[in-house]
Amino acid sequence: MIKTSINIIRKTLISPIHTFLKDSRAVGIVLIVCTIISMILANSGVQEDYIGFWNTLFDPAGGHHYQYRSLHLPNSYLLWINDGMMVLFFFLVGMEIKRELTVGELSSVRKSILPVLAAIGGMLFPALIFALFNKNTPYAHGWGIPMATDIAFSLGILSLLGRRVPVTLKIFLMALAIIDDLGAILTIAIFYTPHLDVKYLLIGGGVLLIPLLLNFLKVQRLIFYYIPGIVLWYCVFNSGVHATIAGVLLAFCIPQDRIAGLVHSLHDPVNFVIMPVFALANTAILLPTDISGALHNKISYGIIAGLVLGKPLGIFTLSFAAVKLKLATLPSKSGWLQLAGVGLIAGIGFTMSIFISSLAYQEREMQIIAIMSVIVASLAAGIAGFIFLRLIKPVGTVLAKQP
Repeated sequence: MIKTSINIIRKTLISPIHTFLKDSRAVGIVLIVCTIISMILANSGVQEDYIGFWNTLFDPAGGHHYQYRSLHLPNSYLLWINDGMMVLFFFLVGMEIKRELTVGELSSVRKSILPVLAAIGGMLFPALIFALFNKNTPYAHGWGIPMATDIAFSLGILSLLGRRVPVTLKIFLMALAIIDDLGAILTIAIFYTPHLDVKYLLIGGGVLLIPLLLNFLKVQRLIFYYIPGIVLWYCVFNSGVHATIAGVLLAFCIPQDRIAGLVHSLHDPVNFVIMPVFALANTAILLPTDISGALHNKISYGIIAGLVLGKPLGIFTLSFAAVKLKLATLPSKSGWLQLAGVGLIAGIGFTMSIFISSLAYQEREMQIIAIMSVIVASLAAGIAGFIFLRLIKPVGTVLAKQP
């Protein structure tokens, strides 16, 4: 009887959940649901408690107000998520970058030249468009917000199109998004560092030598990397460089033959726990009474135009130049129209764009406008890219020929 009940529960509840989590679209769906729930709660009758919860300071005397950085440790739930939990997200991204650079699609110049140049175009054009809209304004520091491409969302949209998009183009987008993440990480480290404490920076550099040495000595026990990794996080946090950079630095120290297993074990916790919590916390925004008015300002213009127009324009332009100059070739079984469609989908900036929004602006009002703009732009880019790729002729037609 008990065994039968367990089998029924497994069949009716556990198996469907397991199947859903393995679906490539699952991460994007979960993030969308969390964003919707968070924005509804933040603008409902429980808004004060809900928004106040994420910004509650651990110091009882601190009250419920937004404060971005503590000199020693994060002291609110929002900060622990952005400066603490998200380290694991960046750790995972760092390992994926290392894997692609060593044995994957970016491991040789021949394989990497097209996605590298496309990613550069996809970062430069949005940043320039934002800068044009916000030149000589107090908002100019947000130029890094529209540079990012969200891997989970973009690949999830492509998966909805099935065989209409060749596997080679999906690999191209993944490689492009990984380079894009590396660019975003460098941007955060170099341009979104409000102050530098040289003492902690030097100590962190010394601590980083430990996992580097362990890697050189081919030490396989991961615990020996994690311990100095925690100390490294503390030093990086207090140095003024954003703490999540510690996750990337540690990732590059992990032995190559341990990366695949570690990425596999971290995939579900990061994508179905950390990222949803990040979405809940960072989209807990009180929408202004005049939403359309809030979106009619230079921050919004720069972000929306940067993601929806700048991304595909930059990706297509540099890809076209690379092929015309015979530096690269298009992914097999794909054409220019399909590449343009992928460029549109790459305008989904969500996770990293929202993250950079919290760093670019200290004023909560400006953060809210930036986050709203990222959500609107990502939605527009995703829908436009999906419809475009759905309408053009499928793989194998004359459209797959290079000009």
